[in-house]
Amino acid sequence: MKKRVTDVLMVILGAFIFAVGINVFVIPNDLGEGGVTGVTIILYYVFGWSTGLVSIILNSILLIIGYKFLDKTTTVYTIIAVVSHSLFLQLTRDWSIHSNELTVNAVFGGILAGVGIGIIIRAGGTTAGTVILARIANKYLDWNISYALLFFDLIVAFSSVFVIGVEKLMFTIILLYIGTKVMEFIIEGLNPKKAVTIISTNHDQIAARVNAAMDRGVTVLTGYGYFTKAPKEILYIVISKQEVSQLKKIVQLEDPSAFITIHDVRDVFGEGFIDMAKS
Repeated sequence: MKKRVTDVLMVILGAFIFAVGINVFVIPNDLGEGGVTGVTIILYYVFGWSTGLVSIILNSILLIIGYKFLDKTTTVYTIIAVVSHSLFLQLTRDWSIHSNELTVNAVFGGILAGVGIGIIIRAGGTTAGTVILARIANKYLDWNISYALLFFDLIVAFSSVFVIGVEKLMFTIILLYIGTKVMEFIIEGLNPKKAVTIISTNHDQIAARVNAAMDRGVTVLTGYGYFTKAPKEILYIVISKQEVSQLKKIVQLEDPSAFITIHDVRDVFGEGFIDMAKS
């Protein structure tokens, strides 16, 4: 229950941050956006229609169409996000920061949009619109949610060129890219993991020291050198980014000639990391 309340509050917070980014940095500078928000902004520029009202109408239609692709909890959180976002678009419509520098506005508009949507998705909701399409692409095509969202958002953004012009479109693309990277950072967490592969004749000593000094599990894989056909024991270890330096020191101490490869990984589940049932 406590987690559910926290998630709902995070969804509302994310909706607020997203709305502030739109009203403070995007609309005052005639920039565009992606997704349903981008469509509402175009309609605002052309007809002066309320962004909050149009947003809730369009998102409600898309939610009705796409709710079957979301689970019950996500659907409830999405409804909260859509209503909150539309409400905050109305409440913050007169907020402003005096800045005529388009680059600054595009950057901060992207940051706030990315943080807002990222918080909503991380809490288990969506902002409907193209986020629903991105989740469908993630579920059935295994697309990264952030980049799927960028793909669909760019379609809307490019269509706005007839209203905001080419220059503003270029700044809008910058805004969307920054928003995507920030959102990806929020969704995937603040502590990226590294997968390390070690080939060494002293694999037993390295594994023992990693267990003792770092309290990390080590998986031993069996392989062989293609040219020599000599059997080799290969160590596979997943650690945090901050532990890379310590691991390098251990390997250097035990076998300076060891072969090491380090890879970026995400979505690490299991003992010592994230419980899949709670993800």
